[in-house]
Amino acid sequence: MKKIKVGIAGASGYTGGELIRLLLHHPSVQFNGIASRNNYGKKLYEVHTDLIGETDLSFTDKLQDDSDVLFLCFGHNESRSFLEQTTINEQVKIIDLSQDFRLADKKSIGNRSFVYGLPELHREKIIAAKNIANPGCFATAIQLALLPFAQKNLLTEIHCTAITGSTGAGQSFQPSTQFSWRSNNVSAYKVLTHQHLNEINQSINSLQNNSTAHLNFIPWRGPFARGIFSTLYFKLNKDLTEINDLFNTYYANHPFTFVSDKRIDLKQVVNTNKCLIHIEKIDDTIVVHSAIDNLLKGASGQAVQNMNLLFGLNETEGLQLKSVVF
Repeated sequence: MKKIKVGIAGASGYTGGELIRLLLHHPSVQFNGIASRNNYGKKLYEVHTDLIGETDLSFTDKLQDDSDVLFLCFGHNESRSFLEQTTINEQVKIIDLSQDFRLADKKSIGNRSFVYGLPELHREKIIAAKNIANPGCFATAIQLALLPFAQKNLLTEIHCTAITGSTGAGQSFQPSTQFSWRSNNVSAYKVLTHQHLNEINQSINSLQNNSTAHLNFIPWRGPFARGIFSTLYFKLNKDLTEINDLFNTYYANHPFTFVSDKRIDLKQVVNTNKCLIHIEKIDDTIVVHSAIDNLLKGASGQAVQNMNLLFGLNETEGLQLKSVVF
């Protein structure tokens, strides 16, 4: 079988590094240029130091014209600018990991239109697409906790808190990512205003086919490197067994999302492309917990999952990863 020729732009950050690690061991992929503006000429392992012994490839300063797919691993608001300034062959499929094309009113640039790439919501659209807007990390964890409810028009007022590791802030220096600040510390930020609210509300209300659902979201910074643990709660007069059946039915054909009848913890999903969900009912309140790795199911792993769908591969190819429970 002919291998997929993959280009990566903006490959020196956290998501770029995770993407390289995954694709190095993907049986259907060959690299066709890994570009970085700041690290041109350096070996990949000089920047992503865990890759020593894995590859002798170097960063390039430009992209090849004949790639099959191009991953954009830029920071937010940079992908659109890159595509405006760079000529990319129209036959090259694009998977963008920023937020630039996730919303319906911003999904197009020139002749390219992007499909929102949450496989558990848009698998058939992804398969038929040419360009994918990869979802945000908080957005993925929260949507997967809500989609089965939205499909049945059961959502109104929802409350959510979610905690993320320091890699969720990106690789550039910030006071809140310093070890001395982050260690033994927790803080809230972007209270009720986080940018992922827009894509979450877009998905939930399109699935419900109305605009009655409203999400109140408070994100937290946690004293760990990677992972997201979210807890959502709202009033609903449904039996817990019925709700679990609803979730198990919805996710029956989705290979990375699992409903657990036992309480979940973050270490079960770190270093995997899984989402774990656990549901509780206390009186008339439903509580849904979800956990993902923000750099994998919340970013690069989901991007590879989308690539697999775009090219007719098994959805799980290259993503059989082990968690770091111990």
